[in-house]
Amino acid sequence: MSEEFNTTASCSGDCSACGCDCEENLDQPTVTLTLDDDSQVTCAVLTIFPAPNGQEYIALLPLDENGENQDGEVYLYRYYEENGQPNLDNIDSDEEYDIAADAFDQLLDDQEFDETAPNA
Repeated sequence: MSEEFNTTASCSGDCSACGCDCEENLDQPTVTLTLDDDSQVTCAVLTIFPAPNGQEYIALLPLDENGENQDGEVYLYRYYEENGQPNLDNIDSDEEYDIAADAFDQLLDDQEFDETAPNA
């Protein structure tokens, strides 16, 4: 697997030009992954998050050719920076994947709670 990080989405922001009326967030970073079969998939970067094992992970939302995610699938990868450059590694074990997935689920639960909690 290889990856190419992009700091902005591919949309020009002029919805009248494409007619999609997507109101795409132009600040949403993306990653283009080259998979083992040499196919490429563009993913929106949802978040980079720590896990209890001391490792950081990245959650990616795969996008179709229209820049949408149809099935709600999220990819999780080990994340690290080397010489100031972001890098991804596959999660090799079920145990590590469970740790990353649990940390991501907890992050989502915390965000949902924060959004529904009344302001103090």
